[in-house]
Amino acid sequence: MATDFRLKDQLPNVTKRLVDTYDKLGSINHLGHCPLPNYDEVIGVIDDLDEILFPGFRRREGLHRGNVEFYVGDLVDRLHDRLTRQIGRALRHEAGASDDCTEEEDFEALGQAKTLLFLDRLPELRATLATDVKATFDGDPACKSPHEVIFCYPGLEAITVYRLAHLLYELDIPFIPRMMSEWAHGRTGIDIHPGATIGNYFFIDHGTGVVIGETCHIGEHVKVYQGVTLGALSFAMDGDGNLVRGHKRHPTIEDNVVIYANATILGGDTVIGHDSVIGSSVWITKSVAPRTTVVLEKPQLRMRAEV
Repeated sequence: MATDFRLKDQLPNVTKRLVDTYDKLGSINHLGHCPLPNYDEVIGVIDDLDEILFPGFRRREGLHRGNVEFYVGDLVDRLHDRLTRQIGRALRHEAGASDDCTEEEDFEALGQAKTLLFLDRLPELRATLATDVKATFDGDPACKSPHEVIFCYPGLEAITVYRLAHLLYELDIPFIPRMMSEWAHGRTGIDIHPGATIGNYFFIDHGTGVVIGETCHIGEHVKVYQGVTLGALSFAMDGDGNLVRGHKRHPTIEDNVVIYANATILGGDTVIGHDSVIGSSVWITKSVAPRTTVVLEKPQLRMRAEV
């Protein structure tokens, strides 16, 4: 059917009505202010960081010890410029951006300082990620090599982005850590808040539906299966009925704990003691002593033959 161009005469009215809402609903648009962090640039930063953390596994082929330093140096230089600009924008907005972007404080200089602190921690981060790769390979008999972990496992991808975002979170950089973690959430189905604290040798098996809250503390050698929620039991409110932020709302998981599929563990006072096993589909809101196995009693299985 041919387009009736006369009907397109309605479009200017639709446009005007939409633009009118920008005045009425100003909390969900950002007009006439300094630029916010650019989403595509932040995702580009993740791609560049992934190339540095796992050289030879991503975009660039033919890397070897003779050329890798030049290649990584070029990436680090580009990351410095990209992050300086985006972090500066985030800091400016957090401080209350003006319309003309001419504050006395030099937010780009602050962004550069935080960028350099972040980049300086990448060598140690690679050492941590090596433990995560090892934990995944050692913990999954279906895995044939550590290279398969890096290529194929969404759990490692989510953990990698979390660890990068956590470094930025520790540097008090707004917006960007959450932008990174939510991008990873969309790709992997694994939702790890950048504020969570997670030790070495962390393994998420399968992963879809895993949720790890902001104030969660996870020790070393912890293994988590799909559908696990480490969440808040309730939210504290002040006298005016507003949420109280900043206190511990999510559980602590000590070393050498295994949490099987679809388990739910809630509450900031809840501690799962070291060397415990939490079975599938359990609901826990109280602490568990070390070396404890928690399982649901088996339901009775009934079978009826059709006559």
